[in-house]
Amino acid sequence: MKFRTLLPLACVLTAFVASASAATPTRLWPATAPGETTPLPAEADVTKPSDNIVAGRPVIRLGNVSDPTLTIYQAPADKNTGATIVVFPGGGYHIVALDLEGTEVCEWLNERGINAVLVKYRVPRREGRAKHAAPLQDAQRAIGLVRQQAPALGLDPNRIGVLGFSAGGHLAATVSNNYGRRTYPEIDDADRVSCRPDFTVLIYPAYLTDPEKNDTIAPELPLSADTPPTFLVMTQDDPVRAENAVHYYLGLKRVGVPAELHLYPKGGHGYGLRRTGNSVADWPELVVRWMAASGWIQPSR
Repeated sequence: MKFRTLLPLACVLTAFVASASAATPTRLWPATAPGETTPLPAEADVTKPSDNIVAGRPVIRLGNVSDPTLTIYQAPADKNTGATIVVFPGGGYHIVALDLEGTEVCEWLNERGINAVLVKYRVPRREGRAKHAAPLQDAQRAIGLVRQQAPALGLDPNRIGVLGFSAGGHLAATVSNNYGRRTYPEIDDADRVSCRPDFTVLIYPAYLTDPEKNDTIAPELPLSADTPPTFLVMTQDDPVRAENAVHYYLGLKRVGVPAELHLYPKGGHGYGLRRTGNSVADWPELVVRWMAASGWIQPSR
């Protein structure tokens, strides 16, 4: 059955544009998200007192997301480069690390003149579906919406990248390799524009390779010469394993995709932008330099 909107397209787009300046969330789907059949408990921060803190501060661990949203953070007009990054926080596809790998990152990007779009995608993993299936639908929908409305928002539709952390890094890589067709029935004009990111940034990404099969690239990541240029960061002591990023980088190299990999000795996993005393904390400025060298933004003067 074709998935149909319950609101006129004009109303959805008007709300989408109006929400941009206020940085308020906009629903990704005008009705129930595709494939959702089982109600979840109320969306909430599921952080427990025993959960780890990062750099002396707690982390918002948002669970039970069934109504995914995007929130646009526009860079100040006097420094806006026109480039945009769609941000996917991590959380093992169980929760969304909303502040550590989301709001804090969007605010930092704005400081560098880069527009940001925070995607709160569906978690936890849906029973009977691949871990990334529902989040990939959300990612494709989000990129399509942003690209379609880019002119109205003052964004360059040809400079829309993705940035993901941990499971969000896997999601960013998955949408970077699955953009030829939507994985849900078409809803409106936003689903008729390309959902291919122009560039990809993966920070301590998870699930890129299968460690039980000699670190072969995960089957949901069909690398090709059309996979977007990619920037990767990983540490040797990351429990996700440095090989995860190294073999993905080598896969990109084999198909001729421009890629840059930064590997550090220490830093672990799940640090976001927060400074924990390790040199890996310098990754944000390396991303900006890479974006400038690649032509996504103008070099600093």
